[in-house]
Amino acid sequence: MQSAAQTEISITESRFFARVFYVFFGLAILSAAINLAGRYWGPTIAMGGHTDDKTKREIVIGNDVLAIPSNMIRFRAQRRNGVANRVDLYLKWPEMTGYSAATRQDFNFTGPKREILFLSIEPRTMSRDMSGRYPPIYSALIEQPGKPGPGGLTVYSFRQTSGYIDEELVVSSAGGDNPDFVARCLEESIAKDTVSACERDIQFGDGLQLLYRFPRDLLGQWQALDGAVRSFAAGHLASAR
Repeated sequence: MQSAAQTEISITESRFFARVFYVFFGLAILSAAINLAGRYWGPTIAMGGHTDDKTKREIVIGNDVLAIPSNMIRFRAQRRNGVANRVDLYLKWPEMTGYSAATRQDFNFTGPKREILFLSIEPRTMSRDMSGRYPPIYSALIEQPGKPGPGGLTVYSFRQTSGYIDEELVVSSAGGDNPDFVARCLEESIAKDTVSACERDIQFGDGLQLLYRFPRDLLGQWQALDGAVRSFAAGHLASAR
């Protein structure tokens, strides 16, 4: 017969080996779970939030319906059909295309050039676009005279009391008091470290506004840039409800 001491040792050993078994069993389950997750979610993680899926999503904002490929939609949660308050996009300039394996470096900003446009579409909140706001608002907030800018643009400094810190107003001469192009940009010394230093908004559809942000280096191409954004907006407007 076993002594009390031997019985206690036997029970202790049994508990120890049981714990070892459960530890290894748990590790095996964890390993299987990681392997399974890697199969299902590994490609998504590797994409870093991007997608090369070109499935068109019908997005309803207000009274307008947009048809936009998934690879142009910046955030995963917005890549769905249905009603939305806004949709955020990103496009490769000058192709005006969404993410793909061939443009991975551009969208991750690891390539030699930074030529990605960021677009936000939402219901119209103002009666005039940025160009239309120049006569009643912006013209009273800038210092005269301006200085020559790229592509025939004029660059104005904002007054210190305007509230626009470290920004400049960039205006085309075409249109006189009603310029064809108006954008706000970070000052040049700051803009060089920013991928989207300038912004401008336009209006389209039944009641939509589109804010687009772009590198300051593209100001010299403002006519082609603004034309491309307008064409893109009109081209992805599916219909009115």
